[in-house]
Amino acid sequence: MKKSFFILELIIILIIFSIIYSTIYIKDSTYKFNLFVSKIELYLNFLRYKALIDDKTDLENSTWHKQRWTMKFLRCRENEGGGVYISIYTDNNTLGHTNKEEALKDPLTNRYITNSNFCKDDDKYSSFTLLRNYNVKSVDISCNSTTSLGQISFGEDGRVYSRLSNVDNETYEYEITKPCFIKFTSDNNYEKEIIIYPKTGFINRF
Repeated sequence: MKKSFFILELIIILIIFSIIYSTIYIKDSTYKFNLFVSKIELYLNFLRYKALIDDKTDLENSTWHKQRWTMKFLRCRENEGGGVYISIYTDNNTLGHTNKEEALKDPLTNRYITNSNFCKDDDKYSSFTLLRNYNVKSVDISCNSTTSLGQISFGEDGRVYSRLSNVDNETYEYEITKPCFIKFTSDNNYEKEIIIYPKTGFINRF
């Protein structure tokens, strides 16, 4: 009888510990996820203002618009575990392939906010670039018009673009004309959205 009571007490204790552990884990997971979404909002606002100050207009260059400041979401290689990474950059050479020197540097860590599709942790790159580090499972961008997961580019006049054209003088192609929603989903299926408005580039999170 005593032995059965002891086993019952042990089971109850294990259940309590498992509940406490799962609660702590979920809180930690949710905290990282919320932190990531907050940082995305922060960097989008930063890029919006940076684009207004760092005017890329060059009428002697027919593809100058490709140099607009951009946040892009890309897929990691499936044979490297899959996932998503981000790159924040200005395509100064207008070749369409971001190199490290074109990426924005994280002011807190002095590391580049970009990565490669191998998605390896690297001292040169901010850990912020790999969404798995913040328990983010997926990203969905309602205004996506690229072959990647999507991008947001800011113009010198407050306009927002879902893509930057490779064609000469297509300066204002792919401008968004309705609110663009960026939805993030966590490993635990929590969801957060950021909305970007056309014309002004105003950003809101909910």
